[in-house]
Amino acid sequence: MATDGVSYKMTGLPELLGKLDGLEYDLKRKGGRFALRRAAQVLRDQARSNAERVDDPRTSENIAANIVERWSGRTFRKTGNMMFRVGVLGGARQYANTRENVRKGRAGQTYRTDGSSGNPGGDTFYWRFLEFGTEDAPAQPIFRPVPQQAGQQAVSVFANEYSKKIDRALKRARKKAGVK
Repeated sequence: MATDGVSYKMTGLPELLGKLDGLEYDLKRKGGRFALRRAAQVLRDQARSNAERVDDPRTSENIAANIVERWSGRTFRKTGNMMFRVGVLGGARQYANTRENVRKGRAGQTYRTDGSSGNPGGDTFYWRFLEFGTEDAPAQPIFRPVPQQAGQQAVSVFANEYSKKIDRALKRARKKAGVK
């Protein structure tokens, strides 16, 4: 049995791969980040409404005003994965045995820490006491119910925004290639 040798010559493959890489960069770095921020904003808004429900209006502090979404550049640099954090400004401070305090000989001692009263809602360090409860007060969760309350909406917003960005990137790629 003799077989005819069939050969193919592909031209334009490097250009195509370059365009695909450009599309990936645009979608991952720009479009993906935008869509993920929109999804994080949905979760942030739900957490704010939960915080308004449990916050004491008689105090000058406002937990809802301090709930923000932030880009996690450290995660992106280490793993290449995009991530936004939703949390409370000034709410993740550690006071006791940090490396800096050990170095300065302050570990285990009482010392003044810089407050965060400059935040929009004031110094709301106590949000953890509401979230997890204390020995004397029951928990009034702010963040824990958010995935059940707005998780599906956040996923839908992400999919919708990302789909728009994909369509836009493909349209630009076609235009750049000269295809109408």
